Amino acid sequence: MQLEAFKSARILIVTDAWRPQINGVVRTLESVGKTLVEAGHEVHYLTPERFWTVPVPTYPEIRLSLATGSAVAKQIRAIEADHIHIATEGPLGLLARQYCIDRQLGFTTSFHTRFAEYLAMRMPVPQDWTYGYLRWFHSAAARTMVPTPSLRDDLLARGFSNLTLWSRGVDGNRFRPGPKTWFVDLPGPHLLHVGRVAAEKNIEAFLKLDIAGTKIVVGDGPDCARLMRAYPEAVFLGYRHGEELGALYRSADVMVFPSLTDTFGNVITEALASGTPVAAYPVTGPVDVLSDPKAGSMDADLNLAVARALTLKRADARAHGERFTWAASATQFFTALEPLHAPQHKLRASSVQ
Repeated sequence: MQLEAFKSARILIVTDAWRPQINGVVRTLESVGKTLVEAGHEVHYLTPERFWTVPVPTYPEIRLSLATGSAVAKQIRAIEADHIHIATEGPLGLLARQYCIDRQLGFTTSFHTRFAEYLAMRMPVPQDWTYGYLRWFHSAAARTMVPTPSLRDDLLARGFSNLTLWSRGVDGNRFRPGPKTWFVDLPGPHLLHVGRVAAEKNIEAFLKLDIAGTKIVVGDGPDCARLMRAYPEAVFLGYRHGEELGALYRSADVMVFPSLTDTFGNVITEALASGTPVAAYPVTGPVDVLSDPKAGSMDADLNLAVARALTLKRADARAHGERFTWAASATQFFTALEPLHAPQHKLRASSVQ
C-alpha cells in the first residue's frame, strides 16, 4: 500500500542522534521523515538541538542532551502527536519513554546501534550489562523496529520481544552509475571505504589488506589521525557529501565494508546504487543486504571477498541496489507505529525484567 493511502498523521520522532552527526541513524531518520512529509504526513523531531548538551568522553562529535523531564514533557505536549517513536536509548529517549509510561501512552522504539559492543571497545563494561539495559528500555514499547532479519534473530536470542522489521532505502538519483571522475591518477584498483573513522568500524582490517591498488577512506572520526600516521599510503579524504560523495562511489572499483558490528550499513546500499560492488565480512548487515552474490562478495577472508568483488558487473550491483527505496522503508515505519492512545492491554510493563 502507498503511504498516501493512509490517513494523514502527526508523528513525533525522539532521537539523541542528530545533526551535525553524520551517520546511518541520522540519515535514516531524515530520509524517512522527508518521505513521510512528501506523502502528506506531519513529522516533528525532538533532538538535542533544543537543549544544552555535553560531549561524550572519547567521542566529542557526539553530544548528549542535558534536558529535564519537565522540558521534554513540555515539548512533547506542544506537538500533540498521534504517534511517538523513540529512536535512541540515550537521555532524550529515556525521558520520552518515561513520559509515555507515566501517561500510559503507546509508543514504538527502534534498535539502530550495537551500543554494548561499542561501549566495551572503549570502557570495561560487560556487554551483558549493556544488553540488559537495552532489553529493559525496549520492553516498554509496543514494538521495536530492527533493520535486518539477522539482527532480529540475534536480539530474540538475547531476550528482546515484539520486534518488527524496518529496512532502509537509498536515494537512487543521487547515488547512480556514471563515469569515473576521481582517482584517475592513482594506481588501481581503487578500493573505497565510507563511514565514521572509529574503532567500531574495523577500518584497520581494510587498510591492512594485502592487495594491489589504492585504498581510499571517506569520513572522519576519533581514529582518523592515528590511522593516517599508520597508513600513509592510503588516501584520506574526510567527510564528503551530496553529488561529490556520489561521484566518489561511482569512481571506486569496490566499496569495502569491514565492520563487524553495524546493524545494516547504509553505505552498502549507496555503493550498490552507484553501481559499485561491495566486499564485506559475512555478518549482520552484509548478509541481509548482499543477498544477491552478483552484487557483492562476503568472506571471512576480506582479501578473498575483495578479489571476487572486483570480478562483478556494475550493472548487477545497481540492479540490486534499486531494490532498496525510502518509500518502502517509510511505509514499513509508518505501518509499525502505535497510536498514542492504544488499548491498555497493549501497553507494556516498565519494570526491569
